[in-house]
Amino acid sequence: MRILLIFTLSLLGVYSSYAILTQYMPFVGCEKNAYPPDKSAAVPHYTINLDLPPERRWAQMIGEKKQHLIGLIDDVKNLTLSVFGERIFNIVIHNLDKLTATLPSPYREEMAGISAASGLPVPEVTLYNIFYEVFTLCTSIIIQDPHGNLYHGRNLDFGLFMGWDSKTDQWRLSQLLKPLVVQLDWQKGGKTLYSSINYAGYVGLLTAVKKDHFSFSLDERFGLNGGYMGLLEWLLFKDYNQKWVTFLTREVMEEANTYEEAKDKLSHTRLLAPVYFILGGAKPGEGCIITRWRDNFNIKDIGISHGQDSWYLVETNYDHWKSPPFYDNRRTPAIHCLRAEGQKNASLQLLYNVLSTRPVLNKLTTYTSLMEVKSGSLGAWLRHCEDPCWPW
Repeated sequence: MRILLIFTLSLLGVYSSYAILTQYMPFVGCEKNAYPPDKSAAVPHYTINLDLPPERRWAQMIGEKKQHLIGLIDDVKNLTLSVFGERIFNIVIHNLDKLTATLPSPYREEMAGISAASGLPVPEVTLYNIFYEVFTLCTSIIIQDPHGNLYHGRNLDFGLFMGWDSKTDQWRLSQLLKPLVVQLDWQKGGKTLYSSINYAGYVGLLTAVKKDHFSFSLDERFGLNGGYMGLLEWLLFKDYNQKWVTFLTREVMEEANTYEEAKDKLSHTRLLAPVYFILGGAKPGEGCIITRWRDNFNIKDIGISHGQDSWYLVETNYDHWKSPPFYDNRRTPAIHCLRAEGQKNASLQLLYNVLSTRPVLNKLTTYTSLMEVKSGSLGAWLRHCEDPCWPW
């Protein structure tokens, strides 16, 4: 099994030295002292003013993050060119131009504004904004303390197969994304509707909280009828009767006023890609994993009663009713560490320590975020996994 893994990593350019071999340590023990997070790793704050015309909402932020955004997209373009060649790359960009014209408002106009502020062509901004429908990895956890208080945390892992730097033993795309991580307050009429953790210029939502209402994170779900199929249907058959996943989550944050309303919309809306929605509420028992196919769904709720496994939900990138694969088992270490501490210790501290435990924390992790619905608190911190650390 280990030889097969090393052979696979060699083909991917990840296995560059004997040091990588010694890093095959799926679980080395629970992290106990990672909390509190390093203040210097906290991500910067910005405001998105929804009263402004869509073209102007991102201008200030993109003005400050312009060079990082250009560097990231240049790297993605170079990687795409090296893998697929110039002819296929040009076809992709040409179709993205057509795709942009079909996107719903206000996302289309916001992307045009990001293009103007950054100097990047609109199709390249679109490419950046359909990241989720292409590839990402994540870990999301909800825990409930003995008093019924809920806490929601997540690691967002991004960049697998997107260029391994053998000199630094890092994924290039993951490193380029970190300077773009921002915390946003989405405001209307001078009041914050909700807060989120975004990559600057990424107009959809991956992690967010709405005070006194609900929190959510989403994790990638793989499937044959996945994002590529939905994308083809959108482009070739003009099937616009489906939702882009991260556009739907933004609509839910802006329009849903209760946990149950958010749960219903995330469960029943037809999607362009499969996904896991992890939803938390403000009341005891309000927490669930919504496993989505493009049309169907499965819901696993957190327990209300006390018990060994009733007080937490853990989702990585695999169906909760199946065992995760040996080569990417982040779920088992997370559950082990939660059980070791027990419900009596359920807190933001426990969440952060579990999310800092290898391989839950890995070379792909760009940030860790913590949320608490009752207070509306949200925080995110950039992560760097010191060696020995598993590539994913």
